[in-house]
Amino acid sequence: MPDDAEKANDAVAGAVAAEPAKARAGRYLRHTWMYTWASLLIAALVLLVVLIAQNTRHVRVGWVFGHSRVSLVFLVLFATVLGWILGVASSVLFRRRARRRLR
Repeated sequence: MPDDAEKANDAVAGAVAAEPAKARAGRYLRHTWMYTWASLLIAALVLLVVLIAQNTRHVRVGWVFGHSRVSLVFLVLFATVLGWILGVASSVLFRRRARRRLR
């Protein structure tokens, strides 16, 4: 008489055998993409740490009215985030204008 562990193993083997090849390939593809994105995220974080470590000196920034001294890394990060936000905003505006013309 089989015990519970053998029944569980038989159930798992039956479930794996019942999985279609296309579904298995899709699952493997999703796992591959997940690991790829995780690796890219880790690489981006490492590059961000290196950027911060190498740009710690202060620079003089000229504004419309006066000057100030700012850490270079904050200036670079501010410019990057501002550029990203403006890029997203312009993309949204162009998409809305294109939809209006299609109506």
